[in-house]
Amino acid sequence: MRALISVSDKTGIVSFAKELVDMGIQIISTGGTYKKLIDEGVDATEVSDITKFPECLDGRVKTLHPAVHAGLLAKRDKPEHMQQIKDLGIDTIDIVVVNLYPFKNTILKDGVTWDEVVENIDIGGPTMLRAAAKNYQYVTVVVDPTDYKLVIDELKTNKEVSIDTKFSLMQKVFMHTANYDTIIANYIKNERKDFDLPETLTMTFEKVQDMRYGENPHQKGAFYKEIGNLEGSLTNAKQLNGKELSFNNINDTNGALELLKEFNEPTVVASKHGNPCGVGSG
Repeated sequence: MRALISVSDKTGIVSFAKELVDMGIQIISTGGTYKKLIDEGVDATEVSDITKFPECLDGRVKTLHPAVHAGLLAKRDKPEHMQQIKDLGIDTIDIVVVNLYPFKNTILKDGVTWDEVVENIDIGGPTMLRAAAKNYQYVTVVVDPTDYKLVIDELKTNKEVSIDTKFSLMQKVFMHTANYDTIIANYIKNERKDFDLPETLTMTFEKVQDMRYGENPHQKGAFYKEIGNLEGSLTNAKQLNGKELSFNNINDTNGALELLKEFNEPTVVASKHGNPCGVGSG
């Protein structure tokens, strides 16, 4: 088996890679990830040794090569595919571990330049993720470091990752890449104030917390915020104590916060079921 690892967030990657090597899995890696693994004593092969083509354009082109993508996309149960990659001297890749350039963190930095923003638009990473996810029946694709343990445990127990787990990981990848592209598209849209109203409007949200319950006690609920919103908002507030909030708690608090914004002096608002019951200011 072969695993291709290329990560911006290197949390847990060294121990994960060491576990793979201990199970006899060959590690292929790129750029800073390769250097990190080698420095930590992990046996790894640089991707350029697989592609026979050097990394170029300041790292913009590393993995965009048939030796990588044919190895990801070949259907193992299709003899024509396997014969084709054999004739081309390409081996399959069975595990892909990729997370993307930190675009969201970049655009939230004070004084970020347009060039910095553009350089943090990942190209090779999403391409590998989507290729591996498309071929999920044969390729295990991991985008979230919290899933490393799950993959290792299944490999140790069963010598393979179950199809149910592969499907779940595939779902996570397509949600992740859709979210990533939406953040990019919305940032670019907002760069030009004369931008016409788009034909399609895509928004992306991330979970802030689970709620104690939804609008009624028998309903589940979660609280989400729009990514990139830095305005004074309940979504950017931190709960200091107390039990989990319910839908009604959040609705009341949000109404109170919006009312507070109408005052310049220190102000207190009491609210119940979305209605302000009292206001003190001064």
